[in-house]
Amino acid sequence: MISDFHIHSVYSDGDLLPSEIAERYRVNGFDRIAITDHIDFSNLDVVEKLTKISKEIENIELVVGAELTFTPVDKIEKLAEKARSCGAEVIVMHGESPVEPVPDGTNIAAIESGLIDILAHPGYITDEVAEKAREQNVYLEITTRCGHCYTNGHVAKKAIEHNAPLIINSDAHHLKDLLTPKKAMKVGLGAGIPKKLVKEIIHENPDKLYSRKTTNKT
Repeated sequence: MISDFHIHSVYSDGDLLPSEIAERYRVNGFDRIAITDHIDFSNLDVVEKLTKISKEIENIELVVGAELTFTPVDKIEKLAEKARSCGAEVIVMHGESPVEPVPDGTNIAAIESGLIDILAHPGYITDEVAEKAREQNVYLEITTRCGHCYTNGHVAKKAIEHNAPLIINSDAHHLKDLLTPKKAMKVGLGAGIPKKLVKEIIHENPDKLYSRKTTNKT
């Protein structure tokens, strides 16, 4: 199965309705997507809305997600728990991107919380972050989004050195951002990841991540 687990809709700062996102990804050849709108403590109702919508989408498997954004480091665990209780199946943490003022310590705090599934565009990660991501089975994101992607090569290198899991996502906000399998392959190769491993990241890692979540729910 081909998946994109980091997408934004009109419920945060995206341009498209969830239904249009779903249909366009189906046409692009995807089997499963997660809509992960930005949340903080003020808009947890977004997760509840996506939970209702997900039941009406039939053309593709729509996973309810959430991206914890600009969250105080000492509040990450609390917000993740609230998002999960509202129905979020996949929780993304807005990592320490090189192009935005994310609070220092976000990467390591998110991983150590034990509640984060994907550390998005994590920037210039340290060996410690990569090692802890491996230990906690937190997926480090290789992103196709402009700006955030500046450190893809660094993230890939550290992840491979420490055998930390990787995932390729779009962080789509606009129509032009939507992912295709071809684009995912190009971005993975551009990050310096061997072709065989890129194929595994695209076709196997999202299933591993999602199967873990569904197993934990039962």
